[in-house]
Amino acid sequence: MNPGLIPLVVSLLWTQAPAPAATPPAAAQGAAAKPSQVPGIAPLPGQPNVWVSNVPPVPDALRRRMEQYLESRTAALSDASDDGKQLLITTRFADTNQLHVVEMPMGARTQITFAKEPINRAVFQPGDANVVYYLQDKGGGEFFQVFKLDRRTGRSELLTDGKSRHEALRVSADGRWLAYAGTGRNGKDTDVYVAPTSEPTKARRLTELEGTYSPQEFSADGSKLLVQRFRAADDSDLFLVDVASGERRQLTPSEGKGSVDGATFTKDGQGVYLVTDRYSDFSELYLLDTRTAPTAQPPASLTKAVRWSVTDLALSPDGRKLAVAFNEDGYTTVSLLDTRTRALSALTVLPKGVGGGLKFPRKRSDVLALSLGSARSPMDVWTVDLKSRKPTRWTRSEVGGLDTEAFVEPTLVRYPSTDGVQVPALLYVPRNTGGKKVPVVVSFHGGPEGQSRPMFSNFTQFIASELGMAVLVPNVRGSDGYGKAYRAMDDGVKREQSLKDIGATLDFIASRPELDATRVGVSGGSYGGYMTLASVAFYPDRFKAAVDVVGISSLPSFLENTQAYRRDLRRAEYGDERIPEVRRVQERISPLGSVDKIRAALFVQQGANDPRVPQSEAEQIVQAVRQRAPDVWYMLATDEGHGFQKKPTRDYAQMTTMMFFEKHLGAPQVPAQK
Repeated sequence: MNPGLIPLVVSLLWTQAPAPAATPPAAAQGAAAKPSQVPGIAPLPGQPNVWVSNVPPVPDALRRRMEQYLESRTAALSDASDDGKQLLITTRFADTNQLHVVEMPMGARTQITFAKEPINRAVFQPGDANVVYYLQDKGGGEFFQVFKLDRRTGRSELLTDGKSRHEALRVSADGRWLAYAGTGRNGKDTDVYVAPTSEPTKARRLTELEGTYSPQEFSADGSKLLVQRFRAADDSDLFLVDVASGERRQLTPSEGKGSVDGATFTKDGQGVYLVTDRYSDFSELYLLDTRTAPTAQPPASLTKAVRWSVTDLALSPDGRKLAVAFNEDGYTTVSLLDTRTRALSALTVLPKGVGGGLKFPRKRSDVLALSLGSARSPMDVWTVDLKSRKPTRWTRSEVGGLDTEAFVEPTLVRYPSTDGVQVPALLYVPRNTGGKKVPVVVSFHGGPEGQSRPMFSNFTQFIASELGMAVLVPNVRGSDGYGKAYRAMDDGVKREQSLKDIGATLDFIASRPELDATRVGVSGGSYGGYMTLASVAFYPDRFKAAVDVVGISSLPSFLENTQAYRRDLRRAEYGDERIPEVRRVQERISPLGSVDKIRAALFVQQGANDPRVPQSEAEQIVQAVRQRAPDVWYMLATDEGHGFQKKPTRDYAQMTTMMFFEKHLGAPQVPAQK
């Protein structure tokens, strides 16, 4: 599932997020205390939340060139009112994403929250669209709290404890129950909480178990709740829980393992549509009978005809149609499953792109709402009339007035790596190269179980359209979207083999006549930051410049210092650093251990309140590389976390990134269009 589909440079969100830190984040410490141990760091004039070291001022000419790109925004669907006449969306008009309501296609986006911190997840109260529940954190620390907004008064009420981390907000279709996950019991384990919407502050724990549990969906009558236990991307269980008694029963087999990528009740509550890769290399759709015990015998797949993974699903209120989204080589396709005949028909009327967040209004089965965007057009909100098969666009997100038709469309490519691996990638090449080889920026996604898809990125489009550089976006082994076998190719100590995909990427660049293999830069955030640092540490003579955003510099120290809540979840992916032979491999492939090899220019960006990849990961690599190459640039945002969600911070990070690449890759100016 991909509810937000927020670009990497905006949020850098991973699948699972951490519990509160034992040590207060930088934003909570004394104002006079210096937030960094890096020598020479100082607050940016006029922007005191941003501290920099060695970063030169941004030239006015570059600022002017980027202004319109920096004004781009997206719109994402959060919910639809019962009658479908109001859509709840998130978009940004000031510095952060806030909640807005749209009451007609292309109508006014009426803002209903006005917080300094971003809001990206929300849901209407069924039966009363004047009540909205939403999640919000502070300073990027990801300790999300649940709030209730009364649109009549414009006032919000805090429903949770104000300190634990909460996620997975759900409301029953009958409007009686509110559910969410939270770490309030011990700060490490995540339990499921339920509260009556009539008294939403009176929540009780529905689970008190070791591990990570989250609510998925209520039954139509509100009496049952589907609950997921998450261990890893390929290892989850699904339970049926009685809301009144807390009695639970496992719906997935105890033997073996598989993902839970989506689950929803049938109309009568006696069945569950489950998306899982348990029985196939890809995530497929199955129907489980809640009245029978699970067996190891695979049920019949309802999407076998499509060889790609199911990413989203939504059941119509009458129970007759199931909307199903697929990830087909990075692009989203949507089909409708007739729940009586089980026939699957493609909904071909939507524009080609990347989408998700499928929603039926709670009292309408004839209209489907979703978010949808493309490489040249930001994410927007659409509906489809299922009787006429007519799509309708509800929002049109601006790109600073620029002509999106002039933007670069990527080419989907594949190239060979070791062990017979074929690496899929998106290649953006400037439209007019003047017959000259152009520099290349390689951009790695986070995750590691993420996937780079052809979505709009002002970062990518500015590099290609204004700097005259190509952008290559690989989905190296370990990426999602190409089956569970491909996703598992970098697990644990196998990550050492996956680094060879960096070399394969460089070989691909060298094979292309339009790309200049002598001028290659690299960037990435989160795990992509690790890949960025690994690129310049293990292929030192083939990269000129690197921008690492909230990246891992040492796998063992990352695992030791990430939040206790998520440590075991990450050990399932990276291996357990407490096992000596595993730790030896982790140390061998950690960029921090090979800083003496780094020759590329380096720019490191970090959020001080990052609860996933702590600030120490950034500062130890900066200080280590500076012992040999003093001119390492460093940027620290004291009111941000795992990525930059506030517009002034994000703007500065992007402008300095472009300045850095232009300086070190020597990008030629793009010839004027004739």
